[in-house]
Order: sequence, then structure tokens, then C-alpha cells
Amino acid sequence: MAAYHCCSLVAPIYLFTPMTTVTVASLRADGSRAPEDIELSLRPGLLPGFVEPDIGKGVKDAEVSPAVDVQSSSIDRGGADATRMDTQSIKARSKWTARIQMGAICWAMFLLGWNDGTSGPLLPRMQQEYHVNFFVVSLIFVANCVGIITGSLVNVYLNEKIGFGKILALGGTLSMIAYAIQAPAPPFPVFVLSYVLQGFSGSFMDAHANGYVVSLKNQSSSLGIAHSVYGIGAFAAPLVATQFSQMRRWSFQYLVSLGISTLNLAIIIAVFRFRTQNECLSEIGETISEPNTSSDNMYRQIFRSRTVHLFALFLLAYVGVEVTIGGWAVTYTIQVRHGGPASGYISSGFFGGLALGRVALLWVNAKLGNRRAVLVYVVLAIGLELVVWLVPSLISGAVSIALIGLILGPIFPIVMSETSKVVPRSILTATIGWIAAFGNTGSAALPLATGVLAQAKGIWTLQPLMISILVFMVILWLFIPKDRERID
Repeated sequence: MAAYHCCSLVAPIYLFTPMTTVTVASLRADGSRAPEDIELSLRPGLLPGFVEPDIGKGVKDAEVSPAVDVQSSSIDRGGADATRMDTQSIKARSKWTARIQMGAICWAMFLLGWNDGTSGPLLPRMQQEYHVNFFVVSLIFVANCVGIITGSLVNVYLNEKIGFGKILALGGTLSMIAYAIQAPAPPFPVFVLSYVLQGFSGSFMDAHANGYVVSLKNQSSSLGIAHSVYGIGAFAAPLVATQFSQMRRWSFQYLVSLGISTLNLAIIIAVFRFRTQNECLSEIGETISEPNTSSDNMYRQIFRSRTVHLFALFLLAYVGVEVTIGGWAVTYTIQVRHGGPASGYISSGFFGGLALGRVALLWVNAKLGNRRAVLVYVVLAIGLELVVWLVPSLISGAVSIALIGLILGPIFPIVMSETSKVVPRSILTATIGWIAAFGNTGSAALPLATGVLAQAKGIWTLQPLMISILVFMVILWLFIPKDRERID
């Protein structure tokens, strides 16, 4: 050992295994490494530790922990690594599941948009085939509204009894039945009644799709995406419906709708599996709704809120404008601006702008704030409606209608977002269902009023009617309280 210490220096200890082997590197006197290393096998309990002698500058004291400590430390590190990997795997799985769920919601929104975008290009053909005037053909909007209002009231009850997944599946089933009735072009009374089923279907899916999205942490962008997909559906439908409107079997448009609806039902069942909203949200790591502890029933909690009703009235005007422009703009263009059969594409331009605006203007919403953004959008829409009305140009009218869709697009998601700040999560889905359904009353009332005015005075009355409703929206939005009230 004496000779060993005279000929070499002992370097810091290198641990090559977590168990018991310690390698000591031999160094020559000049500091270079010798070609041979010495491996020492340490057995648990034999050496409590090893302390290197202080052999000079540049070589630090080294201490070797017992083999037992090395082993336990390695086990701890291995367990921590395994736990970290498990956590990352769970997060990745939750993120993937969240995307699948959001995709299912978006497809339901696409179907809702497709449904709203289908009627406009087919209205002239319905009048021709069924030999009815503006007022009578407008009854399809009334029937749809009856279904929406009734469905929203039933939804408040069903939300507590059967829950999210089952109601979505019920809505998908009703839409399939409605399209199956419409496809063979039945007698007009039957055709109109089928729109009641469509209204029921739309109220269920609209309420629960929005209720799901506003429960997410990133609700603003998610609402923009979901309602943009609605706009894409409403944009695509007129492209197809315009083609069918010129065919002998015009009602086969509803077979395409039936296919989309069938796929929607299959996706809803496969993704949500008839589960409640809380079960679906907890699966992706979202905060679930607190239980409803109020002694009042849900109907009373919803209907006693003044702010909720102001939002509902505002949406009535907004949805009425949206559906009326999308539905009657084609007839207006054909009769007032003397457009041809391709005028049906103007409806696509409007809904395409709607879809684009709900995503492209998200940064404007954030910069201006929701309240100011709505006022700016509605005032701009009034100016563009004046262009459509007063400038006798087919091209400028078509461009202006598309721009109206663009700037009106963000308004519905903004109202949904603001509503989520007003009501407790325990009744949020039911409240949104009511607001959306009452708002959808406008999808019947304003198109019907347009049909009545068109029958009495001419379809040119569409533009002054839309301008007056937009002015009403500005006034009403100013009366919605800035301070959020809570429904306790």
C-alpha cells in the first residue's frame, strides 16, 4: 500500500452503477491517467463510507455513500421518473380526449349551421312546387320556432333527469327523422310539421353544445371555433342547395342532410356514450359544475334574472337578422337586383363571412373588449345594409352581404361568453338553452314578418326592416348591465 501511495494519486471516485461497484482511477505523478483502473466492490454494511485522503491541490475530498444508500436513492429516482412519465401520459391522453370531444361538438354545430343554411336557396323552389305565396312558405320558420321554444322548455327538465349525452343523442335522432320526412317532398302541411322536429333537435343540440364549450377553461377561443364551424356548415349548405334547387328532385337535398345527421348521431354516441357533462369534463381534466344547492327550482332561478332576459331579447333580434338575411337575401337579389339562379351563392357568401368572422376577429374582441366590440360590429352592419339597400348594384350588394356576415359573426359567441359570467355553472347549460331558444324565436318571427311585408309591399322592404332591427340591437345592448349579477 505504501508503494501504491508513492507512485500514484487517488482521483475523485466515479460511480458507474447505482448498486455496489466503485471505480477508482489511477493517476500518474504528472497528473495523466494510468491505463488501468481499480474496481472496488462494496457490500452493504461493510463500509459505512470512504473518505479520500487530502492529497493536494486540485483534488477534492470525496465521500462515498454506503451501498444501501446508493440503492435506495436510485429506487427513489426511478420511482419519481416513473411517476413523472405516468403524469405526462395521462395529460397527453386527456388532451387527445379533449380534442375528440371538441370535434364531436363541432360536428353537431356544423349540422346546425347546415340546417339553417339549407332553406334560403330552396325557398323559391318551394313556392313553385307547392304553389304558395311569401306568407305561407314562411310557415316553415314558424314551425321551426315552435319546436325550438318547446324543446328549450323541455330541455330544462331533461337536463336534470337524463343529462348531457342522452339529450344530444335524442337531438341527433330527431334531426334524422325530420330529414327523412322532408326528403320525398311530402304534402306541404306534413313538410311544415317536420320543421317542428327540426326545432326540437336544434334546441337540444344547441343548448348542450354551447353549455359544454362555455364550461371549458379556454372558452373564448373554443366558442369562436365551434361557432365558426357552424358558419362553415351554413356556408356549405347553400352551395349544395343551389344545385338541388335547379333539379327535378329538389327535395333530395334533404338526403344529404340525412347523411350528415346520421354521422352526427354516430359520433355523439361513440364519443360521449350517454354520459353526463360532468363525467365528460372530468375525463379531460376540466372543472366540473358545482351541485345546485338552491331551494328554488331551476325554472325559477333562470326566469327571475333580468340580465338573462335582456340577453335573450338581444339574441332574438340578432338571430332574426342572421336567419332573415341568410334566408331572404336570395329572393331579394333575384327580384330586386334581377339576379339569376346563381344568386343562391349570395347566401353562402353571407354564412362564409359569418364563419370567418368568428375566428378572424377574435383579436379584435380581445382588443376592444366584448361590450365595445358588439357596438362597433352592429353599427358597421347598419352602414353595410344601407349600401345593399341604396346602391343599385348586384356586385356591391353581394360583397356587402358577405361583409355583414363577417362582422356579425362574433356576436353570438360573445353573448354566450358573457352569459357564462352571469349564471352559476350548476344551471349554466339550462340557462344557455333558454337564451338560445328564445333567441331563435327571432329565426321565425323576423322571416315571417319579412314574408308578410314582402307579400303586402314587396321584397324590397327586407333592407329597411333589417336596419330597424339592428338599431334596436344597439339600444338594447346599452341597457344590458355592466355589473354581473349572480343567480343564487
